Amino acid sequence: MSFKVPKKLGDEIDERITHYPVKRSATLMLLHAIQEHFGYVSQEAIEWIAAKLELQPLNVYEVVTFYPMFRQEPAGKYVIKVCRTLSCMLGGSHDLFKDLCKSLKLDPNKHGLQTTKDGRFSIEFVECLASCGTAPVMMINEDFHEAVTTEHAKGLLSKCK
Repeated sequence: MSFKVPKKLGDEIDERITHYPVKRSATLMLLHAIQEHFGYVSQEAIEWIAAKLELQPLNVYEVVTFYPMFRQEPAGKYVIKVCRTLSCMLGGSHDLFKDLCKSLKLDPNKHGLQTTKDGRFSIEFVECLASCGTAPVMMINEDFHEAVTTEHAKGLLSKCK
């Protein structure tokens, strides 16, 4: 396997594993550490984590694909997540997503993460961001935004450039 983890990160991961009586329970923490360092979780990283935790790669893959915060491909500098669940849909998230895609010259009908040609922005339609009462909601990297209108979103994007 060609996947390499820097020694410092490897030591941090080994230390994190000691906090769990069952190694498998450290899966989320290891995925966060890997994505934080590399920017995404590659197939090689999934296999590395599985070996580290004495699991099958499928056991790690199912966690990666269940949680929307994990990416399996590199993303842009700014990652935009727009909630698509019922409350947000009723609040206009589908139109918001379409407008953002149009502004970024991306396909609003494509599923999964999309990244602009310059690598600056990535966008994806995600499941619940847990703020149904303030729909529609979106995130730009770790910043959470509520009751987002198209104009508000355009203003947020202009601050990222």
